[in-house]
Amino acid sequence: MDFDFNYSSVASIVNAAEKNNLPISALILAQQAQQMEESEEALYSRMRENFQVMSQCIEPGSSRDVKSTSGLTGGSAYKMRRVAEGGGSLTGSLMAGALYRALAVSELNASMGRIVAAPTAGSCGILPAALLTMQAEKGCPEHDCVMAMFTASAIGMVIANNASLAGAQGGCQAECGSAAAMAAGAIVELAGGTPRQVSHAVAIALKNILGLVCDPVAGLVEIPCIKRNASGVAGAFVAAELALAGIESAIPADEVIWAMKKVGDAMSSTLKETAEGGLAATPTGRKLHEQVFGTSDGAGGCASCGGCAGK
Repeated sequence: MDFDFNYSSVASIVNAAEKNNLPISALILAQQAQQMEESEEALYSRMRENFQVMSQCIEPGSSRDVKSTSGLTGGSAYKMRRVAEGGGSLTGSLMAGALYRALAVSELNASMGRIVAAPTAGSCGILPAALLTMQAEKGCPEHDCVMAMFTASAIGMVIANNASLAGAQGGCQAECGSAAAMAAGAIVELAGGTPRQVSHAVAIALKNILGLVCDPVAGLVEIPCIKRNASGVAGAFVAAELALAGIESAIPADEVIWAMKKVGDAMSSTLKETAEGGLAATPTGRKLHEQVFGTSDGAGGCASCGGCAGK
């Protein structure tokens, strides 16, 4: 097998997958096993454990009584799940199912439950919601879902190497944007798409969330972060649907990642997880800060985050 690629570009991974006539996931698993001097079975088993943790988030996260430690959020996944399972969704069971699962994982995170950072805690609901919804709605086997996580991880590696996964460095485009791109790629592979279609889905998902700021109310990864996870998985399905239809991104994935880095660098520090701008600086945002911390002295920074990576 030819491992003539690295994690500096999506294009190099796609080209290697095509050259070896493999899905991206199989290529990544084989390359990582060789690089880490471990068996493919051992690496797959570890990834499967992560998938199982993701699966275990849904029930507790969508409980009626789940509440964040701050008291600001909780119960949204329960409401969305009732709509999804009651047949009353405007968008159908697939999208509604993805929305409640994304909310469930994010609300479990806010209540200090056990989650998988994918790639961060602040964006933890997007990839699990995509994978678990494909499993539930499209009958994708667990094995395929676990393998798709290798594809998603490779995409995340490229973004981390060329831009950032941290809201404190690049805004929420770096967190929920990266997660949406990772999820879009995973969905395409699960749906039988080609490596090149994976690349286009990554580009579409990421450019559609370009410029999103990180403005956590009271410095907590709850408002608006939890709902942005729902929006992120919706965007991932949109990008995957377009790519699977043969629609291509005019701007290649690697150039979109480059653009995200430049946008993040240009973004004001008030919009990068400091809770000094955006929604956090609104009158209601400041009132919620006072409600949680008993002070309205200003925006207060990231009080209890867990949302960013690689600061």
